[in-house]
Amino acid sequence: MRISKLRRAIRDEQDLALPVIALAEFLYGIGQSRWRTAYEGWLDANASLFIILTVERETARYYAEIRHELKTAGTPIPTNDLWIAAFAREHHLPILSRDAHFRAVRNLHQLTW
Repeated sequence: MRISKLRRAIRDEQDLALPVIALAEFLYGIGQSRWRTAYEGWLDANASLFIILTVERETARYYAEIRHELKTAGTPIPTNDLWIAAFAREHHLPILSRDAHFRAVRNLHQLTW
């Protein structure tokens, strides 16, 4: 199951942050998953491990900056992923994702599992 691979990817991290936008994406995906019960159980059991990042004025500034960069480069990405990238840049955090389009965003470090 993918949960065990995800655990290995975050095992050595001391602080885990989860943008509220990513949490919403997870909840949406979990609701449609055939492994819904397992994923809900994992999220419920591990929710306290995450610092939930909320949208602030500075986050919006990073969002606008990244969106402009990507538009200029001709490499737009989905809106929610723009927000996630903005959080990562604002807080100097890596992004844990298998979505390849994050590679289009400059100055982001992406981890995968």
